[in-house]
Amino acid sequence: MSVTYRMLSPLSRSIDYSAEDAMSDAHRRYRAIKQALFQALPTNPTSHQAQHLNTLAALICGIVGAKHTQLPKIADASPRFQCQRERRITGFRRWLRNAEVTSATDLLPFAQALLAALAHQPLLLIMDGSTVGRGCLALLLCVVYKGRALPLAWTVVRGAKGHFPETAHTALLAQLQPHLPPEATEIFLGDGEFDGRPEGGG
Repeated sequence: MSVTYRMLSPLSRSIDYSAEDAMSDAHRRYRAIKQALFQALPTNPTSHQAQHLNTLAALICGIVGAKHTQLPKIADASPRFQCQRERRITGFRRWLRNAEVTSATDLLPFAQALLAALAHQPLLLIMDGSTVGRGCLALLLCVVYKGRALPLAWTVVRGAKGHFPETAHTALLAQLQPHLPPEATEIFLGDGEFDGRPEGGG
């Protein structure tokens, strides 16, 4: 039996593994996020809910990896799972438009878990309005963590640039209030968004 040994040239050693490494990182990140989401639920999800959570985990994974919120960039930084890029984008878009995916069932339970983990210190809450998309305004209620504002609840309406009325502020606060840890101390911050404008005011 003869064995032939072959020396690798410097050129053959300079293979670019960056794309494979990125995908390995994406899969590890996805598994960690998925595990955290499932552990935060008070009860075991149904198979239908589990499918929603899988998509949510992939979305979060892609946002973290891409540091961006455009769906094509999220898809590029999310696990492939033998699925083409366009199919991943379509799956994300369907999840976002799915009427069965609501903040009460798919978002606020995780916001509650996040707040409980941060309740050992005062919770710094920020409410702010911002122009998003095409002709839309978003009002966000966020908690500050390590210099970043993490959205907890929000509402989006069609309209030109401007401030939300007081009724929108109080409604968003009421949405989050049941999920605030009873032992927590909250510090609430706002800016010019809080101008006391009544419903329908200018």
